Amino acid sequence: MKYLTIPVLLLVCAMSFAQDINFDYQALNKKYEDKVATIDSTIETLYAVISGEKGEERNAELLRYLFHPKAKLIASGQRKDSSYASRFLTIDHYVENSLPWMFENGFYEKELHRVTEQFGQIAHVFSSYETFYSKEDDTPFMRGINSIQLMFTGKRWVVLSVYFTQETEDNPIPEKYLPKEK
Repeated sequence: MKYLTIPVLLLVCAMSFAQDINFDYQALNKKYEDKVATIDSTIETLYAVISGEKGEERNAELLRYLFHPKAKLIASGQRKDSSYASRFLTIDHYVENSLPWMFENGFYEKELHRVTEQFGQIAHVFSSYETFYSKEDDTPFMRGINSIQLMFTGKRWVVLSVYFTQETEDNPIPEKYLPKEK
């Protein structure tokens, strides 16, 4: 009996993987297809869809469309005891909990610099950012780096994860991830 356990588990895993592949997250929504056509358009849309003035609704439908249904947003940072921790969020949790805060307070995240690596259908984008309450603000209340993983489905780019942390006095954004002085 115990010799059947491993093959049965492998079969169950394979069936689960096949079901994920058959989930139609790659279907193109005609009203958003230009927003996920390239890595650049996907990243630009990601920043644009979360940004807005206080009292301005964000497009939750478009935000969800950018992400794979099982995608994760992972916030990380330093604890009071100097150790580091992370918090894993689904896109639904992010929409339900973060968008109301953004609506109430205003939130603009502006990309400062981007480094993109791509191999076939997979891409990794290291994107430094600064965040403001209003587009009229001169001084950001936060800066950091988003580590964004994407996949090309054959039809569109989809975000698989966004792992992010903010800059601190002890951990500033490295110069190579900031805009070059002109």
